[in-house]
Amino acid sequence: MQKDSNSGAPGMPRLRRRRGSNEVPGEVVKANGAHMLVDDRNKYKSMLIRLYSTLWMIGGFAFIIYMGHLYIWAMVVVIQIFMAKELFNLLRKAHEDKQLPGFRLLNWHFFFTALLYVYGRILSQRLVNTVTSDKFLYKLVSKLIKYHMVTCYFLYIAGFMWFILTLKKRRYKYQFGQYAWTHMILIVVFTQSSFTVANIFEGIFWFLLPASLIVINDIAAYIFGFFFGKTPLIKLSPKKTWEGFIGASVTTIISAFLLANIFGRFGWLTCPRKDISTGWLDCDPGPLFKPDYFTVPEWFPSWFPWREISVLPVQWHAVWLGLFASIIAPFGGFFASGFKRAFKIKDFGDSIPGHGGMTDRMDCQMVMAVFAYIYHQSFVAPQNLSVEMILDQIIMNLTFEEQQLLYSKLGQIIQDKMFGES
Repeated sequence: MQKDSNSGAPGMPRLRRRRGSNEVPGEVVKANGAHMLVDDRNKYKSMLIRLYSTLWMIGGFAFIIYMGHLYIWAMVVVIQIFMAKELFNLLRKAHEDKQLPGFRLLNWHFFFTALLYVYGRILSQRLVNTVTSDKFLYKLVSKLIKYHMVTCYFLYIAGFMWFILTLKKRRYKYQFGQYAWTHMILIVVFTQSSFTVANIFEGIFWFLLPASLIVINDIAAYIFGFFFGKTPLIKLSPKKTWEGFIGASVTTIISAFLLANIFGRFGWLTCPRKDISTGWLDCDPGPLFKPDYFTVPEWFPSWFPWREISVLPVQWHAVWLGLFASIIAPFGGFFASGFKRAFKIKDFGDSIPGHGGMTDRMDCQMVMAVFAYIYHQSFVAPQNLSVEMILDQIIMNLTFEEQQLLYSKLGQIIQDKMFGES
């Protein structure tokens, strides 16, 4: 009698499949060294589904980038909600939740409290800059910002008391496990995404380039692995191959250098946003985005079409981002693979056909966003004080009345110096 095809070998743990997943677990697939994915005809259907959803994602992403900083931030919030939903459901037990009415709302209470705290801290001064011209709104927003931290604290305390009051006998272990799991999710989701939002307002360039490199690396690894993959890369992800990893690394580094030249020529992408508005930006791009010209050596072949090449200084920074995106960031994916194996699931969700859940797409992006921010602050952002930096600090940290007082005192100091010199 033939065994059920879904049953594994003796001693092999069975993996749960999430609804909508298009692939079977790695344990029941032949070893990568036995055949290439291109020889598996069933994979073409999966590849077409993945390609179709990828094109839709890229199109939607490009539209949101065109709309500007505020819309990109809104997209990040939506992604956070999807990720939190998938991770909340990971340890959820329906039969336990039935005995705890309203307990699931507590997770979202903590989520939106964290949302208010994190983005209130990041965007508060930009919100002030937006309403400076309206005296009433300026005072209202200033008051809200002043009491922002205490408001978030008492919202959290309310959730804490809610949790204590809903504890039920014989459900303690499950409830405390959910409480700890919720806080771990909030730390992972909001710590990483806060760097993403900071990158956006430093200039869309510093969000778009790292995010694009992760997408390129993922697509290139899939294509190279699909057609040439034979040598397994890591046991956590049996379908990952050295051929895919190396091919994707080379492709990503080259793409980083070229994309930086393209993105760096658009002021809309390079200008930082100092307020929360949707208006068009125009600024001095700074030396990083002003091209240097190099003459092509005479020994170059005559068929080479350019005699002079322009390179933006930011392209050299992009190479380091490309190196990280191709060599280090994939370990975020490996971590997610190990995490899913620990919970015996194939995907975190099924919201993206052919890709799994939103968390499956964001594992490497979160690692990359943190590095992009740290790299920008360490090696790109000016370290010495300048007039522009001082003005930014004045606008972002002083009230309107304090700015007027500073203006008056600074004028008096300048006037005294002028009379002293005369």
